[in-house]
Amino acid sequence: MPATLLNVDDGPSGPELTAQVQGVLEAGGLALLPTETVYGIAARADDADALAALANAKGRPTEQPFTWHVGDDTCLDALGARTAAVDRLVQRYWPGPLTLVVPDLSGHMPALAKAGRVGVRYPAHQTTASILKALPFPVAMTSANLHGEEPVKDLDQLAPQVREKLALIIEGGPPSLGESSTVLRIGRAAGEERPAFELLREGLHDLETLKRAAGLRLLFVCTGNTCRSPMAEALARRAITRALSCEDEDLSALGYEVSSAGVYGFGGGPASRHSIDQMAARDIDITAHAASGADAEALSNADEIYCLTTGHLRAVQELLPPEASASASLLDPAGMDIPDPIGGSSRDYERCADLIAGCIDERLSAWV
Repeated sequence: MPATLLNVDDGPSGPELTAQVQGVLEAGGLALLPTETVYGIAARADDADALAALANAKGRPTEQPFTWHVGDDTCLDALGARTAAVDRLVQRYWPGPLTLVVPDLSGHMPALAKAGRVGVRYPAHQTTASILKALPFPVAMTSANLHGEEPVKDLDQLAPQVREKLALIIEGGPPSLGESSTVLRIGRAAGEERPAFELLREGLHDLETLKRAAGLRLLFVCTGNTCRSPMAEALARRAITRALSCEDEDLSALGYEVSSAGVYGFGGGPASRHSIDQMAARDIDITAHAASGADAEALSNADEIYCLTTGHLRAVQELLPPEASASASLLDPAGMDIPDPIGGSSRDYERCADLIAGCIDERLSAWV
C-alpha cells in the first residue's frame, strides 16, 4: 500500500497529525519526517523489530546505532549526561543541527547505545520537534537516503526502495539548511579513561567554535598577579582537571582556558615565595608563573572573570563595556573579599589559599 502523504508548514503539530504519526510508529511502521537539515525516517526506538525495519529500509548494517531524536532537552537527564559543558552547547545550539553523542550513564537507551554512548538530536523543524515531544515513546531517526548515498533534501530524491517501506510521508518542503547535522562526541562514558570532545562529522559548526561554546575561559584577578590570583588560577585548574578526570594538558582540547592577571600587574614577575610554597604543598607547581596586567584584551577574552575583592571588581568593570559587565563577579559566592596575604606569614598564605580553594569548590559545578 502506498504511503499516506501529508503536507505541512513549519509550525507546531496539531493533535490529529501527531496521532497519525503515533499510530504508524506504534504499529512498528516507518514515517518520513522533515527536519531543518534533511528528511529523516522515524521508527520507535524501543521496538527492536521497528529498528530492524529502519535498518533494512536504508540497507544499513543493523549493528550501526541510530540517533535518538527528541522534542526537548530532558533526554539528557534520562541518560545522566547533563553537565555544564553539555548545557552550554544545548543552550546555544538546540534546537538545531547539532547531534551530541553523550554517555548513557543510566542505561536508559540500550537499543540505541554503542560503547555506552547515545547520539541525541533536537531538530529545529517545529512540526517534527512538537511531534517528538508529544509522543509517549522514544523515536529513532536517520537520514532518508540509502546507506552511503546523498541525504534526501527533496521528496523527488527519495529512492523507490525506501519509499515503498514507508507507511507515512510528511512533506515539509525543502529543508532550510539542506546539509547533515554536526556530530560531536562529548563527555566521559563508563570505562573511558578521559572525557571526549571529538568532532565525528562536521556540519555548520567547526570544532573550534564548539570548543568555545562548550568550554570556558576563566580569568582570576587580584592586585599584582603575584599572590592571590596565581593561586586561584592554579587551584581552579586542578579542580577542573580532577572533576573531568583529565590531565592539565587536556584542558585546551576540551575548550577550557584558565588564567590570571592583576589590575596593577606588569613586568612578568614571578609568584610570591609564599604562594609558590603553598601551591607546592598541594603538589602544584607555579614557579613558571609570570605576572600580567588585567588589560582590556585579557578581560574581553574571558567568559567569566573572578575578582578577589570588591576593589578589583570595580576596576575590572570600569574597563569592560557595559554589556559585558555581568561577566565579572567576586570569586567568593557569598560576596566577601579575600584578604591580601602580602607581607604576612606562611600561615596567612595558607589561610588565603584555603579560602580560595573553598570558593572554587562552590563554583566548580557551574564550570564542568
